[in-house]
Amino acid sequence: MGLTGLEIYKQLPKKNCGECGTPTCLAFAMALASGKGSLDSCPYVTDEAREALDSASAPPIKAIKFGNGSVLGDETVLFRHDKTFYHPTTILIQISDTLSDEEIFAKVDQINNLEYDRVGLHYSVDGIAIVNNSNEPSRLTDVVKSISEKTDKSIVILSENIEALEASVPQVSERKPLIGFANSENFEKVVELAKENKVPVILKADGLDSLNDLVEKAQKLGYKEFVLDPGSRTPSQTLANLTHLRRLSIKKKFRPFGYPIIAFTSKENPLDEIAEASIYVAKYASAIVLKASSKAQLLPLLTFLQNLYTDPQKPIQVEPTLHAVGEVNENSPVYITTNFSLTYYSVEGEVEASKIPSYILPIDTDGTSVLTAYAAGKFEPEKIADALAACGVADKVSHRNVIIPGYVAVISGKLQEKSEWKVVVGPRESSGILSFSKTLAL
Repeated sequence: MGLTGLEIYKQLPKKNCGECGTPTCLAFAMALASGKGSLDSCPYVTDEAREALDSASAPPIKAIKFGNGSVLGDETVLFRHDKTFYHPTTILIQISDTLSDEEIFAKVDQINNLEYDRVGLHYSVDGIAIVNNSNEPSRLTDVVKSISEKTDKSIVILSENIEALEASVPQVSERKPLIGFANSENFEKVVELAKENKVPVILKADGLDSLNDLVEKAQKLGYKEFVLDPGSRTPSQTLANLTHLRRLSIKKKFRPFGYPIIAFTSKENPLDEIAEASIYVAKYASAIVLKASSKAQLLPLLTFLQNLYTDPQKPIQVEPTLHAVGEVNENSPVYITTNFSLTYYSVEGEVEASKIPSYILPIDTDGTSVLTAYAAGKFEPEKIADALAACGVADKVSHRNVIIPGYVAVISGKLQEKSEWKVVVGPRESSGILSFSKTLAL
C-alpha cells in the first residue's frame, strides 16, 4: 500500500523553499502521494528519506522497456480525462514456430509492411510474438534467430519450456526481448534467466490470487522487470482481470500488481478478434498479442488506439509550413487554413478531389479550427500575412491571389492591405471547395 501525504511529509526536510515547484513541503508530499510529483524535484531530501519514499514516489504501474523502443506501463490514472495516458498499447502479431520457414518469412515481411499514414499520423505494428507451439528448443532457437535477422521490430519469446527459453533467449539478448512464461512451477529458472540476460519477463498465473502469490515469490529473487498475465483467455474474464488489476494498482496502490499487463486474444475470426482487442486497448492492456495481420483488419484497431492515446487537452496538429497537393506549378491556387489536423486534412482531401494542383498554407493556431482560432485572436490578418511572407510561396507562383475560408471573410480587406495579396473569399465549408475550384480564374 502506498504512503499517505502526511506520512511522506514526515520524511521531507520541511524547508518550504519552493524549489521543487510547489509552495510548501506539505503540498509536495500530497503531490507525491497522488502520483503527480517526483521525489527528484526536492534537492534537500536525505538518502535515508529517499530510500523510504521510493515506493511512494514511483509511478503506480512500473515502466517496462523492451525491444525497439517499446514501453509498457508507467500509467497513473484510470481515465484519460483525469490526466492523460502516456504509452499506447503495444500491438504484437504472433508467429508460431510450427510454421514452415517459407511461411514464417512471408509473415515477417507482411508484418514489416504494416505501415499506415492517416491524418498526418503514422501507424505501425510494434512487434512480433514468437510462440513455441512445437515445444522443441532447437526449433524455437532457429525461428527466433531467423526472425530477429529479418525485422527490427520488438520481439517477444513465448514458451513454458525452460530449455527452449535457455537456448533461444541468449542469442538475441542484445535486442532485449520480452520473454515468458514464468509460472508457479518454473518461475525461479525463468526469472533467473531474465535477470542474467537483463530482459523483462512475463509472470503467468491462473487468477489474481495466484498471480499475487507468484509476483511476491518472484520479487524475492531480486528482480522486478515484470509483465503480468492473469491467465484468462476469454474476453469477459480478461476484461474483468484487466480492470481489477488497474484499479488495484492505481486506486489502492497495491504494489504486487503495479506492473504492465499483457493480454491474448482468443477469437479465430479476424473481425471478432479485432473487436476483442479493442476491448483490451480500452481497458487496460499494456500489450496485446493477436493473430490478425492484414492491413484491412488492423487499421481500425490502430486508429482506435491512436485516438484513445491522443492527449484530449492537446489537439492534433500539422506542421504550419507550405504544403503542395499534386504537381504544383506557377498557376497553382493558394489556400489558407489552420493547422488543426481535422481541418487541414478536410481541406486537403477536397483540394485533391478537385484535381487542380494547389498550395495549402496552414496557419499555426495551436491546433484550433477556423472559427475557434478567429474568436481567440489566432487567425488574424497580421499573422496570416507574416506566414505568407515567410513560407516563400510568392517565389513559387506567378499570381498574387490567396483563398481564405468563407467564415472569416471579414478579415479579407485588412489581410489584402497587410499582405499585398488579392484575397479571394472561398467557401465556408471544405465540402464546397470542389465546386468553388471550378470558378477560379487565377
